[in-house]
Amino acid sequence: MISWHRCKSGTAALMAMAISTGAIVPILLPSPATAQIFPNQFRRIAISRGAVIPTKYPKDKIIVTPKETKSIELEIPNNIIDNNGQVLIPANSKIKGKLEPATLNGEEGSQFVADELIFPDGRRQNIDAVSNIINRKETIRKGVSTGKILEGAAVGAGAAALISLITGDKKINVWELLAGSGLGAAASTVLRKKKVTVLVIEPNKGDLDVSLRSDFVIPNR
Repeated sequence: MISWHRCKSGTAALMAMAISTGAIVPILLPSPATAQIFPNQFRRIAISRGAVIPTKYPKDKIIVTPKETKSIELEIPNNIIDNNGQVLIPANSKIKGKLEPATLNGEEGSQFVADELIFPDGRRQNIDAVSNIINRKETIRKGVSTGKILEGAAVGAGAAALISLITGDKKINVWELLAGSGLGAAASTVLRKKKVTVLVIEPNKGDLDVSLRSDFVIPNR
């Protein structure tokens, strides 16, 4: 069984387990991937449940409300390879999924749930993986500039609407955003307050690296 690590060259490596004819002889290492050979048939390679796949995102931050769901697409920045140098998942593959509300130690947060991997050649395959739950919060108050927190950020529709309600930014169609994000009922509550709390996710600091919840079988090329 195998585990991946970041090589100095920038390539994520998977150290493969030993294989014999029709039988698996494991090396005693942690196991994010397995491989087996079936004589006269085919070679099956699977990255095992528990493996962590690093990702990146075009923006430095993603800002959502604790109740918000937002579709996003992440990128795998480096090749993931086995110890023979075979590329299992090529660099620039995409992982699609959604940021969804989640709870960690009783605190509201957000978690990325991945459902599809898109290879650079356009092939698509289902994937079952999740990020850690992120509950890093920022409070935005009336009369305070939002420039710093919003700089370089992708902002969910719900967060944008609530921030607009607090700051009075007339450039955002607040009611349309609220209706589209399912936060219409929250509007009157927000208007009575002088602050709003949002979640700040930093994808390129590892917040959205994903862990496989089930084996990911590498498709035959």
